[in-house]
Amino acid sequence: MLDSIEIDLRSNNSDILTVYIDIADNSLSRKWLGALNDIIHNGLHLEKNYCWLGWAESARSAEYLCTQINRSINAINASDLDYRIQAFFTPSNVIQTDLDVNHEQMNQLHRYFEDLQGTAGAMSPYYDRADDLTRWHIRQLNLLCHELECLVLSMRKAVEAPEWRRPSQLMCWLNAPRYELDAEDLELFGIDTINRKLGGVYVGVNKAVGKHHWEVFQDEGRDSRISELVTTGLRAQTQAAGDFDIEWARDPGAYHWQITQLAEFRIWLERNGFDPDDAGLTIGHPQVGQVDLSRSFGTQDWEMIYSQLSQYPDVYRIRTSTAEATYNYHWSDPDYDLQQIKALK
Repeated sequence: MLDSIEIDLRSNNSDILTVYIDIADNSLSRKWLGALNDIIHNGLHLEKNYCWLGWAESARSAEYLCTQINRSINAINASDLDYRIQAFFTPSNVIQTDLDVNHEQMNQLHRYFEDLQGTAGAMSPYYDRADDLTRWHIRQLNLLCHELECLVLSMRKAVEAPEWRRPSQLMCWLNAPRYELDAEDLELFGIDTINRKLGGVYVGVNKAVGKHHWEVFQDEGRDSRISELVTTGLRAQTQAAGDFDIEWARDPGAYHWQITQLAEFRIWLERNGFDPDDAGLTIGHPQVGQVDLSRSFGTQDWEMIYSQLSQYPDVYRIRTSTAEATYNYHWSDPDYDLQQIKALK
C-alpha cells in the first residue's frame, strides 16, 4: 500500500461519515497521488456540482438538470459569440417512454459543447472570444450532459433492476494540473477494466473532448459506425490529473450478460478499425485504490452502503498522509457559479 486517504462526507445535519481508502503502489498511482497532494496543498476548488453521478434520489433531479441546461443555452445565445442553439430541454424530451435516455438529443447537446470549446491544444474560436461567464456556461453543457445521462440510467435501473443502479462519486478540481501517461501507466487500462469494483478508486478520465469508445458503443449499439456519429470527439487519454472516481455500484464482471456485452464490444471495435488489445486506446478505468468497505461502513453489502451514502451527499474534507483540505461550500449556494468562475480565473 502506497498511502491511505480519508474523505469526510457531510449530511444535511452536518453529521460526518468518514470513508477510508487504501492506495495501491504502482506507476500510475504514484503519479496520481503526487498530483492529488499538490491539488490539496494548493487549495483548488472541488467541483461539487459534478460530484455525485447516478444517484436516482438526488436533489439534482432531471427537472433541475434540464433547467440548468436551458439556463446555460440562454446565456450562450445572449452572448456576443454569434452562436445560436435552437433547443429546449425537458424531462419529457430527454427521457423516452421506455425510460432510456434520448441519445440523439444528448449527442446533439454534446456537439454544441464540442463546437463551442474545441479540443485541448485546438480551442474553438468561440471559446477564445468568450468572456469568463460564457466560458463557464459552455463548460456546463458538457458536465450537465454527462450528469443527466447517468441520472436517467439509474432512474431506469431503479425501476427495472434496483441492484444494478450505477452511482459513483467524481472528485474533480478546477484547474487541476495534468501529467503525461507513459507506457507503464497504459498497462492498467483494457477492456476488462470496464468492470469497476464496489468501492474501487479510479483515475479520472481527462480526455480532450468527447465520449470514449465504450460510451459510444453503449449509446449507439453494436451496429453503429464511428463515421456516422453526431459527436466528433473520440480520442485516447494521453494525460491524467489528481482527479479520481469512486465506484459505488456492484461489479458486473462475472455475469453472463456483461461477458456477452464485452465480447460484442470487441467485435464493434474491430468493425470500426480499432484493435481491442491496443492499450493505447486507453479503454476502461485504471484502478489506483480501494475503499475499505468494512472500516468505512461496517458492511460489504451494497444496499446498506448505498443507504448510508445517500444520507451524506456532500464532500466536506479530504486527508492524505501529507495534505488536508476542507471544502465548506455547496453546489446549492446562491453564488456557486460565481465561486467557480472566480476559481477558474
